[in-house]
Amino acid sequence: MPATSGRKRRSDTPPPRTGSSEVEVLRGFLDYLRASIAAKVDGAPEPQVRTAAVPSGTNLLGLLNHLTSVERALFLGDDVADWQATFKAAPADSVAEVVARYRATVERANEVLDGCTDLAAPLPRLRQGRPAPSVRWALTHMIEETGRHAGHADILRELIDGATGR
Repeated sequence: MPATSGRKRRSDTPPPRTGSSEVEVLRGFLDYLRASIAAKVDGAPEPQVRTAAVPSGTNLLGLLNHLTSVERALFLGDDVADWQATFKAAPADSVAEVVARYRATVERANEVLDGCTDLAAPLPRLRQGRPAPSVRWALTHMIEETGRHAGHADILRELIDGATGR
């Protein structure tokens, strides 16, 4: 366990001040959580960033790799054959590469969302014949998924090098 004396403390960013519409609130909170988890992983040291700190095998880099897959599946229409496999980054992937891939995926997902004006409408699908959730459901699910894993990332990063804060 890291010593408490050398802890790195990030400034704690408060929840976003968004517009008042439902879509502005949902997208504002999702982007806030996305930035938070990317910051938690960015700059984390090797090999600890991919070392399991809990019995389940969860590691910091794997969490971000998983969230990249969830974003791609939900908003970009990618198929995921093995969700468990998404919790592991490839051995050759650097921290910077995984973070950059996540940020690029978020940017592409936001481009899709920019074209969605009706929260009750189904998400556009790149491949036809597959059921699509509503934009509202997809945003809410992605907030839940990202928030849940951001909490895991908070703990894992603190265990790695004592860094805390958003």
